[in-house]
Amino acid sequence: MRLILGSASPRRREILASLGIRPDAIRAADIDETPLKGELPRPYCERVTRAKLDAIASAPDEVVLCADTTVALGRRILGKPADAGAAAAFLYSLSGRRHRVITAVAVRAGDRHWTRTQESVVRFKRLSDDEVNAYLASGEWEGKAGGYAIQGRAAAFVPWFSGSYSGIMGLPAAETVHLLQAAGWRGAA
Repeated sequence: MRLILGSASPRRREILASLGIRPDAIRAADIDETPLKGELPRPYCERVTRAKLDAIASAPDEVVLCADTTVALGRRILGKPADAGAAAAFLYSLSGRRHRVITAVAVRAGDRHWTRTQESVVRFKRLSDDEVNAYLASGEWEGKAGGYAIQGRAAAFVPWFSGSYSGIMGLPAAETVHLLQAAGWRGAA
């Protein structure tokens, strides 16, 4: 069976590589990720992941893997910031507070699919203006849910987290391997 990664995320490829998994192809889904009115973070993340999975065509001998990561501050969804101003607003709203990072993973083989959702809790230290400005200048916030990457410079902002480090990065390793094995893909650890 061939493994199709339904994501253009370099982080997801890195996490898979760390597990000894190399996708046979990458087919990123082009879907509307706009939250529905009143949609809560976890159902939003699960809906977007399923929409990605449904949007990717596959052959009978292919297993498709998709994921989505959402940063949630209470009931508020912090998606990918549109610009540095939005990233700054996200960072200041996370400063000195705990938030959730939700990653939903979905796998499809033929007409069957499997899903898992992993939630972690992350606490940011109180950020100074200098720290926020330096982070914005790094450009690392671009394309990142919540406007930060825990595996990069933002690691200095996180004195504590509970959950899956790889899940916070964008693909929970244990859950992903479990789903791939359930789908019958033999390359999973």
